[in-house]
Amino acid sequence: MRNHTPVTEFLLMGIPHTKGLENGLFVLFLAFYLLTLLGNLLILLVILTSPSLHTPMYFLLGNLSVVDIFFPSVSSPKMMLYLTGQSRTISYQGCASQLFFYHFLGCSECFLYTVMAYDRFAAICHPLRYTVIMSHRACAALTLGTWVGSCLHASVLTFLIFKLPYCGPNAVDNFFCDIPVVLALACTDTSLAQAVSFINVGLIALVCLLLVLASYTCIVLSILKMNSSAGRRRAFSTCSAHMTSILLFYGPVVLIYLRPASSPWLDSVVQVLNNIVTPSLNPLIYSLRNKEVKMALRKTLTQGSKTPGE
Repeated sequence: MRNHTPVTEFLLMGIPHTKGLENGLFVLFLAFYLLTLLGNLLILLVILTSPSLHTPMYFLLGNLSVVDIFFPSVSSPKMMLYLTGQSRTISYQGCASQLFFYHFLGCSECFLYTVMAYDRFAAICHPLRYTVIMSHRACAALTLGTWVGSCLHASVLTFLIFKLPYCGPNAVDNFFCDIPVVLALACTDTSLAQAVSFINVGLIALVCLLLVLASYTCIVLSILKMNSSAGRRRAFSTCSAHMTSILLFYGPVVLIYLRPASSPWLDSVVQVLNNIVTPSLNPLIYSLRNKEVKMALRKTLTQGSKTPGE
């Protein structure tokens, strides 16, 4: 280490094999980013202004919209800046911040999907006790636990990765700072950091996924026992939106963190889907497949279009 200068900034290499496509990618990513912000802000506004949506399910959906507003903001603005010809460098502190907020918000989304699955389990499998199980106090405690637990998770990972020495090279083989690409630049043995981060990320994702699957197994069994076909359709419609979002979330997690071999191009493409595309789809998934959200959205837009004198 005495013969090397510590790294003070990193160079983001971007998405491999996209040289010459910068203008097209900028327009595409900007469109998705704006769609994400607009869609999630609209869902959040509808939930806040519609008394009929002041229930645990929509409270959790509002938290998910908050995550989906900030999640693409971790990497998209910097990526779009260098696509327009701006500098690709990011400071050491900026790189650490990207990694922290990426895993803080990603873990929050993971926990929120688990709590949302538990909420649907309580509503469908124990409808008479639902208001007791998901009381305002219980819902607030679960949500607070989600944010605090995610902060601890991201803090441990960030400390673990950035306590290692970095003395060059400083080229990050991706469009933002994440564990696999940053660890590859450390000028020391990273086996312990790799093992701990793999267990940390993998264990949380696996436990949450198992809890979600257990909840939905019970939900499906309860739905099949319903006598009313209309009740079954409504329950399946509500749960199918949740399951679609879960599949879109867990797919990239498995491909990036839980496979043995690494491919920079595939990792970048999967990260683009995870960071930019999926957050823009959640508002569409939940609004198009949810009658209550559509009605509240229509009512909000109608009221907003009226003039004060009308």
